[in-house]
Amino acid sequence: MTPIEALAQTIADRQSADPQSSWTARLLAQGPEKCAEKFGEEAIEAIIEAVKGDKLRLTAEAADVLYHLLVMLAARGVSWDDVQAELARRAGQSGLAEKASRG
Repeated sequence: MTPIEALAQTIADRQSADPQSSWTARLLAQGPEKCAEKFGEEAIEAIIEAVKGDKLRLTAEAADVLYHLLVMLAARGVSWDDVQAELARRAGQSGLAEKASRG
């Protein structure tokens, strides 16, 4: 199991946890909108670190972005397997062709 698969599994396990005992459960209990908001905040922090050029801070923020992305997905019932399947579907396809196929 990759680290991201393990993280996705931990998030799935926390969906039924007590929000008082788990940060993930607390986020999920606040609903999909709050999870999306937190993802956006973390994405902005990653962008700031990318602009600054601080590799260590960008690495840390990227990990936060991935965590909050997985939480946001879980809040809407989208699994990491769903995302991997979509990536597999797009594999070998030109990015320009894929974008055009979405209209």
